[in-house]
Amino acid sequence: MNEDEPAGGPGAGDRPDAAQSSGLSDHTQQRIGNQLRNLYDSVVQQPIPDRFRDLIARLDDEAPSPKDFGSA
Repeated sequence: MNEDEPAGGPGAGDRPDAAQSSGLSDHTQQRIGNQLRNLYDSVVQQPIPDRFRDLIARLDDEAPSPKDFGSA
């Protein structure tokens, strides 16, 4: 895309989908997807670090109340 061609303009639908352009077989894509899912699941199961909890608590304490957003 260039400055003269709007996003989604002519040619936007001419790209092959990711599966066709990757060159990977369906089986390989499935294996990669499963491995990524397993990795993600293990990361999600990890506890939130204390410093992140503290930061979130501080941000919650400092959050402006809805009345602070009233008309000026």
